[in-house]
Amino acid sequence: MTTPVQDLRGTPPVTDAAAQLARYSRLLYERGWMPGTSGNLSVRQAGGLRDTALITPSGRDKGELTRDDMVTVHAETGEPRLHGQLRASAETCIHAAVYRTTGAEAVIHVHSPYATVVACRAGDPARRTTVTLTRFELLKGLGLADPAATRVPVFPNWSDVPRIADDVADWLHATPDAPPGLLIADHGITVWGRDLAQALARLECFEAICQLLVLGARPREDHLP
Repeated sequence: MTTPVQDLRGTPPVTDAAAQLARYSRLLYERGWMPGTSGNLSVRQAGGLRDTALITPSGRDKGELTRDDMVTVHAETGEPRLHGQLRASAETCIHAAVYRTTGAEAVIHVHSPYATVVACRAGDPARRTTVTLTRFELLKGLGLADPAATRVPVFPNWSDVPRIADDVADWLHATPDAPPGLLIADHGITVWGRDLAQALARLECFEAICQLLVLGARPREDHLP
């Protein structure tokens, strides 16, 4: 059973993974971080269902989703597990890449404004780049082995989404100390955690740090790991 998550508006805990996804989708939509039909969230199932994940559907307003709209997929491949359900997000393969290379139990992808600005400024259309983060107090909220500094990857926004997923998987395999988040050039941010609550907290930390960068904060190169 999914760990209970306290509803962020003070209502009783929600234990159903699909209902959690609907709640968090609505929250992020209301923040303006998933405008239109953009963004996607997923949760990996527990126990004997660990090979399964639930993910938000493609092309749907994230502020109006219900638990019945969630799509069941194979957690580590992104392939659909049930017939007759809605179509999974086009970025399901990126979620699957995170699940098969990390200990993540939940993944969130949004177009929060400051992280997206940083992704636009730092991204390259043809190669992976990185954004160095140092000295920010909020780095302590990311669960890093060394919260003094980290490098966040910025992946090219290939039109072939599985190619992005392959890049992500390669990076995570090769970078065991990678932070729990990544950027896609001209696109947005993806974060993960042990559940949706932790993933959201990390997303808030990343977004706040990106806001500071946009406002003019600069890292000191002598603090790089």
